[in-house]
Amino acid sequence: NVIGLVTGGKTASKVFDFGKTVVVKPKGKHQATVVWLHGLGDNGSSWSQLLETIPLPNIKWVCPTAPTRPVTLFGGFPSTAWFDVEELSEDAPYDLEGLDAAATHVANLLSTEPADIKVGIGGFSMGAATALYSGACFSVGKYANGNPFTANLSAVVGLSGWLPCAKRWGKELEGVDGAADRAAALPILLCHGKADDVVSHKYGEKSSHALSSLGFKDVTFKSYSGLGHYTIPQEMDEVCAWLSSKLGLDTSSSSLK
Repeated sequence: NVIGLVTGGKTASKVFDFGKTVVVKPKGKHQATVVWLHGLGDNGSSWSQLLETIPLPNIKWVCPTAPTRPVTLFGGFPSTAWFDVEELSEDAPYDLEGLDAAATHVANLLSTEPADIKVGIGGFSMGAATALYSGACFSVGKYANGNPFTANLSAVVGLSGWLPCAKRWGKELEGVDGAADRAAALPILLCHGKADDVVSHKYGEKSSHALSSLGFKDVTFKSYSGLGHYTIPQEMDEVCAWLSSKLGLDTSSSSLK
């Protein structure tokens, strides 16, 4: 569970100790595995309880828990966080080392899935930011530290989140063979409440535009009026329908057998 970051042959001094991972097994035939990332201060088991109840019998959900670390936003007070943040917005300075460690942890969780199983990443708030960062790394084929990104993503979902370091991806995508094709083919769903007072709706909207302008051609952005920084059944229904369609899941009753 511990990842040390290797940079130029030397291991960086920071080692991140990830918390407990909770797995929700598929109730039907296993066709896809989705790693779902919680928000700041939360843990994997709280999302696993919700994911246990949604009608996608062919998905295995993997719900890791972020490392506990001092968070600048909380004046250095320790909290579970995928990366350090000063503010929950796309304009904040980025902790690329923390983002790389989180995205590497996610790819490692997916690395043991069989070749015929489609894999995706989703998340809420800071977890959504990490999922979108992972999607960008997948398209470029590497993390910010230069290590290769190994998971073959088929879908990315971000609820109440944003795209970290939106400005750096353009240059990254341009210089890599196959990056534009991977970006164009990766389906991304973003959902955001218009009454979100933690991660402003405008950050979600701007991230959606940024992804489209970077060449991600299959980006869906859904807004919910009156929705704050939490999720509602209507939004999860949307996620279910979208994942079924994009991952080509068997939604017939026989899928439970």
